[in-house]
Amino acid sequence: MESSFLQVQFDYTQLQDAINIAVDQALERHTLKSSLPPLLTKSQLMDLLDIGATKASELLNREDFPVIREFGHPRVPTHSLMIWIDEHTDWIRDNSGEKSKVKRKGRVA
Repeated sequence: MESSFLQVQFDYTQLQDAINIAVDQALERHTLKSSLPPLLTKSQLMDLLDIGATKASELLNREDFPVIREFGHPRVPTHSLMIWIDEHTDWIRDNSGEKSKVKRKGRVA
């Protein structure tokens, strides 16, 4: 009776590269989070998410979006925003940044 074994070989260089990339991304996220103010204005939100005023207003008016209105102008708690982004990553990816700009080019204003 012949037995077969699963043989796994690791390319330690590729593994180390993957670990380095993951660590670099985590440090980058941490640096960004620690450099932001505790509350974001609408224009800071627009800069951070690379979105325009219309999309920022849309976000600020969503029921599930973390916004505080008690300061006269809407403010977004940075910590809550990061949690919201993690929970809504597909929506963010589809509606902000370069992908959104490509979508907008085909629309009539």
